[in-house]
Amino acid sequence: MKIIPIKVQAGITGFESPAAEYKELGLSLDQLIISHPNATFIGLASGDSMQGLGIFDGDILIVDRSVEPKHFDVIVANYNGEFVCKILDMQRRQLVSASRAFPPVSILEADTFQLEGVVISAVRMFKQNVALTRCMR
Repeated sequence: MKIIPIKVQAGITGFESPAAEYKELGLSLDQLIISHPNATFIGLASGDSMQGLGIFDGDILIVDRSVEPKHFDVIVANYNGEFVCKILDMQRRQLVSASRAFPPVSILEADTFQLEGVVISAVRMFKQNVALTRCMR
């Protein structure tokens, strides 16, 4: 992967072509964001309940199954047959959204709950990737 060594601020009207000078780090994007490749999967965020934490509809979630979840970690879980991305409140046994528009959901004994992994990163998609969307269906 080639890295362009510039800092860009919003509102900049122009700058010298960064293509003239770049560094090759010899790292892939996988190596930069995935620590445990055999325990990591990606998911596609859906909905707006996690926008308060910067996770938007269509973002790519990097989820690591090997990370031990901690109180208030962002997790992906199978909750009553539906995959959800929520904040895990371990003390109250609740799944919490990052928006006040969505009330916390208690994890009851009668519920089916399977923690799938901890969200370690999210990648914002500014344009829809048709191939990724197709593969995630």
